Amino acid sequence: MSVLRNVLVLAFLLFASSLVRAGDTATVKILGFSADGGIFAFEEYGVQDGSGFPYSNRFYIDTATDTFISGTPIRVRLDNEQVSLEEARSRSKDKAQSIVSDEELNEGFSAGWNAVTELSADPHRMMVNPRPIFPPLDDRLEFRLEELTLNQPAGCENLGKAVGFRLLRVATEPGVQTQIVHEDSEIPASRSCPLGYSIVGVQTYFPEGDEPVFAVLLAVRQVGFEGPDHRFIAVTGRL
Repeated sequence: MSVLRNVLVLAFLLFASSLVRAGDTATVKILGFSADGGIFAFEEYGVQDGSGFPYSNRFYIDTATDTFISGTPIRVRLDNEQVSLEEARSRSKDKAQSIVSDEELNEGFSAGWNAVTELSADPHRMMVNPRPIFPPLDDRLEFRLEELTLNQPAGCENLGKAVGFRLLRVATEPGVQTQIVHEDSEIPASRSCPLGYSIVGVQTYFPEGDEPVFAVLLAVRQVGFEGPDHRFIAVTGRL
C-alpha cells in the first residue's frame, strides 16, 4: 500500500507541476476604429508567467500607414503580484484617453476569429466575407501568412531560430493581383524572441463617407519564462 501511495503522490505532483508551469497567453480585446477609420486600437492583457505581475498593453495604429500613433503602444506592468489585473487595465486605459477615448471608437465587425486554442483551423490562412450582408456585396477577403527565418534580435541568442513573417492579401477575383501587406526585414525587439505566428482574426470597418478598412490580428508565439507565451500584433490597411 505504501508503494502505491507513493506512486499516486508522485503522479499528483507531476500533474500539479504541469499545471503550474505554463506559458502566458494574453487576452485580446478589440477597442475599435476611430469614426473615420483612421485609427485601429486593441488591448492585450493578462498576468505574466513566472513573476505573476499583471499587465495591460494598448496599441493604436494608423490604418493608412500601418504604423503606431505617436505616443503608443501604451504598456503597463505592475511589478507587484498582489495588485489586481483590473488596476493594470485601468491605468493603461487612463493613459490612452488623450489619444482617442474608448467612447469614440467603433468596434466594426469581426469577420473572422480563431482563438490560439483552435486546432482545426488553418493558422496561416483566413478568408472572410468582410461584412454580414447576404448575398455578399463585397469581394471575399483572404489573407495568408508565411513565416520567415531572420537574424536573431538582440537578447535572443541561443533560443532557437528567429521567425518573422510575410502577410499576403490574396487575389480572389479575376484581374486582381495578390499583394504583400507586410513583410519583415528584421525582427523588432518588442516581439521578444518570436517562435511562430498564426492568424487570429480579421476586423473590418465601413465608416460612412470614408474608405473601409481592415485589421488582421496575429498571435505571436514567443519564448516565455515557463513555456511559450502568446502576444498579439495587428496589420492594418484599406479595403
